[in-house]
Amino acid sequence: MTDNVYKFHVGIDVSKAKLDVALSNNNSLFQFPNSEEGLKDLLALLPAKKQTLVILEATGGYEKAAANYLRKKKFAVAVVNAKRVRDFAKASGKLAKTDGIDAKTIMSFGKAFNPTPQPVVSEKENQRQENISRRDQLVRLIVMEKQHAEHASDAIKKSINKHIGYLEKELAQIEEHLKDLFNQDAELKDKMERLDEIKGVGEITAMNILIHLPELGKLDHKEISALAGVAPFNKDSGQSKGKREISGGRAPVRAALYMAVLAARKFNPALKRFYDRLIEKGKLKKVAIVACMRKLIIIMNAMLRDGTRWEAHYA
Repeated sequence: MTDNVYKFHVGIDVSKAKLDVALSNNNSLFQFPNSEEGLKDLLALLPAKKQTLVILEATGGYEKAAANYLRKKKFAVAVVNAKRVRDFAKASGKLAKTDGIDAKTIMSFGKAFNPTPQPVVSEKENQRQENISRRDQLVRLIVMEKQHAEHASDAIKKSINKHIGYLEKELAQIEEHLKDLFNQDAELKDKMERLDEIKGVGEITAMNILIHLPELGKLDHKEISALAGVAPFNKDSGQSKGKREISGGRAPVRAALYMAVLAARKFNPALKRFYDRLIEKGKLKKVAIVACMRKLIIIMNAMLRDGTRWEAHYA
């Protein structure tokens, strides 16, 4: 949530073909094509940019063009989690769902919660995001094909293995390109190398976290844990003390931390001791792993914030 106070809020429901728009200073609903021409027409409708917050839902990528276009025109733009908007709609008693209603709901959500706008994404940042997303797609395809091969006949298995070989070559090329993109930025390269020093992390995990969590090294330990989705939240009511649970956060970061901890609890002495100590205290394995994920992201945050190396951090 931002501390800035905006006079006007604009909710935009984005689909592949169109933009449905609701303004806090106008009861009418507006519709534009989801294209550069449509965005140019939208600009003429929007209030003064310094007083306006534009809110869009994350809709699988359809919102990116509109969000980046408006940011380049110096508008404050916040892309928000669609589930939060739907939960807000349910809490407000708005159960009907149309594109126009969604646009008004998004606008009302923006007025109520004043979400923090994100900065414009540079071309290099966009390339890194696209490549890490493509890598994730290839990994999922390889896993899926390996599962198919388990129950296939020899003839079909040969075809599947051929496809797996092709996908693995593509995966290697994407990972090499990602590394080149990081090497082109001296600051990012240094951050990647620092995180790569942590046993169990590795270059791919480091790149994944730096792409999806650019705030790393800039926030305190509570804020960074919440963004990563590993901060425990209370579930208490009256005299009842519920279990602490993690919630929200950025799923790609949480997934990367999970895989890193699975390796680190075997090969990283510091995290292995921490994990074993929790198990000895009677903690469930799942709870211990999440605690290690939280400890790992806090360590990463401190290393980048203070400019320290892994060994120096633990000396």
